[in-house]
Amino acid sequence: MNEQKLLIDIQEKPKSVGKWILLSFQHVFAMISATVLVPLLTGLDVGVALLASGIGTLIYIACTKGKVPVYLGSSFAYIGAIVMTAIANVTALGYTLTPGKEIQEISTLISNESLGLFDVYGSAFLGLMAVGLTYIIVAFIIRFTGSGWIKKLLPPVVVGPMIIIIGLSLANIAVGNIGIGPNGGSWQGYIVALVTFSAAGIIAIKAKGFLKIVPFLVAILIGYVAAIVLNIVDYTAFQGSTFLQLPRVSLMGTSGFTIHWGQVLAFVPLAFVTISEHIGDHTVLGEITKRDFITDPGLHRTLMGDGIATLFAGVIGGPANTTYGENTGVVAVSRVGSVWVIGLAAIIAICLSFFGWIQSFIISIPNPVIGGITLILYGLIAANGVKVLIKDRTDLSNMRNLVVVSTMLVIGLGGAVINLNVYASLTGMSLAVITGILLNQALIGLEKFSWLGLLTGFRNIFKKRSA
Repeated sequence: MNEQKLLIDIQEKPKSVGKWILLSFQHVFAMISATVLVPLLTGLDVGVALLASGIGTLIYIACTKGKVPVYLGSSFAYIGAIVMTAIANVTALGYTLTPGKEIQEISTLISNESLGLFDVYGSAFLGLMAVGLTYIIVAFIIRFTGSGWIKKLLPPVVVGPMIIIIGLSLANIAVGNIGIGPNGGSWQGYIVALVTFSAAGIIAIKAKGFLKIVPFLVAILIGYVAAIVLNIVDYTAFQGSTFLQLPRVSLMGTSGFTIHWGQVLAFVPLAFVTISEHIGDHTVLGEITKRDFITDPGLHRTLMGDGIATLFAGVIGGPANTTYGENTGVVAVSRVGSVWVIGLAAIIAICLSFFGWIQSFIISIPNPVIGGITLILYGLIAANGVKVLIKDRTDLSNMRNLVVVSTMLVIGLGGAVINLNVYASLTGMSLAVITGILLNQALIGLEKFSWLGLLTGFRNIFKKRSA
C-alpha cells in the first residue's frame, strides 16, 4: 500500500508564522461547532467551554511530552447526565419546567438570579471531577502494569469496527446539519452545504502548495459567504454580545450547595465509555501518522492528560473534555500532524473565550456549512477503521472474526441502549466496545476449548474415585 507521509511531522513547526496561524485556525473551526454545542445543550457557559478546551489541550500536550497531535473539546458523552442532574435539582427546589424547554428555562432562572449556578450544576461539576480522577487512577494502573493487556483486549478485529462506529455514529449529525434527514431542510441550505462540501473536496484534491493543507478553513469561509448571499445566517447570535467579555467561570469551593452523591457517582461509569473512545481515537490517529501512541508516549500519559483536563474543566464549571475526531480528520486530510499547530489552536481557543463578538460569529455559522464539512470528516474516520482491518489482514471468512465485527456494527449503529440508572446509560459505541471485547475473548476461549479434553478430565476423575 502506498502510504502518504506527513507534510509537517509531529514535533516540527510550520516554516512561517502566517501558515502556522492559518493551520491552527483550521483546527479551531473543526472543533468549534461541537465544543460550543455542548454548553448550548446543557446550559453551561460557551466561554468557559472554550477556555476549558484550550487549557485542557495544553495540559494534554504537557502530559504527553508534545508527542501526540490531539485536540480536546467538549464531550457529548456527559450531556444526558448533566441535563438530568440540572432538571432534577431545579424540580426538587419547587420549580416547574416545560418538557422540551427545560434548559432554556433553567438558563433564564440563573440569568435572573432566581437560582445559583451551583444549586443547579454543583453535583454535575463534582461528577465531572470524579470522571477526571477515574481517568487518572486508570492511568496509574496502566503505568505500573503496562498496556499489553489493553492490546490483548483490543486487537484489530475489535478496534477496526470501533473506529468505523466512531465515524458512522456521527453521520446523522452531518446529515441533520445539511437538512437531508427526516426533518428536512431548505433549498438554500442544500446549496450552501453543496458549495461547502465541493470547496473542501476540490481544494483537498486539486489545490497545490499551502492551500492544499487548509481545505476546511477555506471551505468554511466560502460556505459562510454563500450562506450570507442566500440569507440563511442567523444574526441574533450577535445580540447582547460585547467585544470583550469574561467567561462565566465557576470555581468549586467558592459557593455552598447541597451535594447529591448519587448524582455525582452516576457520572463515574461514563468514564469507561469515554476511555474506550480515547483508545479508539488514538488508534485512528496512530494509523494516520504511522505511530503507536499506546506505546509511545504511552496510554498512561494520554489518559493522564485527558483526565487532568476533565478534572480542570469540572473545577471551573465547564463540560468534560475528550479527544476530538474532527481534528483527527483534519490531520488526515491536511497531512499536518504538528503538535505546535494544535498548541496554537488551543491558545486561540483560550483567547476566543474572552471575545464576545468572535464567539457570536462562530455560533452564527449555519448548520449546512458545518454539515458540508463533516460529511467528509466523519467519513474519513470510518474509512480509517476499514483500513485497520485491511492492514491487519483480518480474515472475515473466519467465523469468529465475522461474528465479532458484525455484532459490534449492529449494536454500535443500531441505537442499542442499556440504562444503568436515572442519570446514565450505555449506548452505541460504548456498548459495542464492551460487547466486542467480551465476545472476542469468549470466542477465543471457545476455539481453544476441547470436548475431548473435558471428557478425558472427567474420565480421570472417575478413575481416581474407583481406585
